[in-house]
Amino acid sequence: MRRIALAAALLSAPAAALAQWNVPPESQRCPSKWGAGDERGSGNHMKNPQNVLRAVRLIKTGEVIELGHVLGPGMPFFGTRIFNLHTKRTFMNPGRNTRGSNEEVVTSEIGQVGTQFDGFAHQSYGDSHYNCFKTSEIATRSGFTKLGVQNAPTFFTRGVLIDVAGSKGVEMLGDTYEITPDDLQQALARQGGMKLQPGDAVIIHTGWGRLYGKDNARFVKSTPGVGVAAAEWLAKQDPALVGSDNWPVEVAPNPDKDLSLPVHQVFLVVNGIHILENLKLDELAAKRVYEFAFTMQPLKIYGASGSSVAPAAIR
Repeated sequence: MRRIALAAALLSAPAAALAQWNVPPESQRCPSKWGAGDERGSGNHMKNPQNVLRAVRLIKTGEVIELGHVLGPGMPFFGTRIFNLHTKRTFMNPGRNTRGSNEEVVTSEIGQVGTQFDGFAHQSYGDSHYNCFKTSEIATRSGFTKLGVQNAPTFFTRGVLIDVAGSKGVEMLGDTYEITPDDLQQALARQGGMKLQPGDAVIIHTGWGRLYGKDNARFVKSTPGVGVAAAEWLAKQDPALVGSDNWPVEVAPNPDKDLSLPVHQVFLVVNGIHILENLKLDELAAKRVYEFAFTMQPLKIYGASGSSVAPAAIR
């Protein structure tokens, strides 16, 4: 009788409750599909001129919509991360034109604050990064000798906004809502039956960005975002990057309390797909701009784990 009851309980349990995700072993994820020793991952899509030309053909009006937040003291921060800007009024140059000169000194985790782009040195599984580079072998006090963000290309490719919040008729998803593959596909269907293509910049609108700089405490406490299943579905679409208007792209905390930001590992470690966080998507969503030319240039910081960025959509 107990066995029957247990079987009935298992059959009625949600699939998500039964599924347990683990990082695949190195034998399954290395070498990467881009080849042994590759450091560019999904950035390799930018070696294909057709991805650039495809984006160019999407520009009809010339309108530019900025997708990055302004760097400043009002940003939400995590842990000991900071952003301090100190103005240097250097000197007044001699001569009849009295040329004044000003500079600034910035102290910050410049790759991990504001609208930010994650490189592959940023996350690991234990000691193992994308393409099985080892932290113990590539980390130095002056930067990572492999997987530094300087390897990331200039991105100019087709951008696709997946408006999950809009698809559900809300301004903002719930505090810990887990986006599923069905949610993504339903939103794409609602947007005229759009299809993702290899090399796309896939941008997900949750509405959570409405809190950015306004209610930072709630913004960083939790967030709606993609779950593991949705991340694995996206990885199969072979994007150039995946971004969102929240701080980790993924749902946090994860419904599986034994997992810490697993989608970071799905994208960065397992599949070599870059992540773009804290995007400003209010204008893009309000204008229902679902397809556009996406452009972004990460800072060429040798050995860095990421870069603050100022991406844009052009239509």
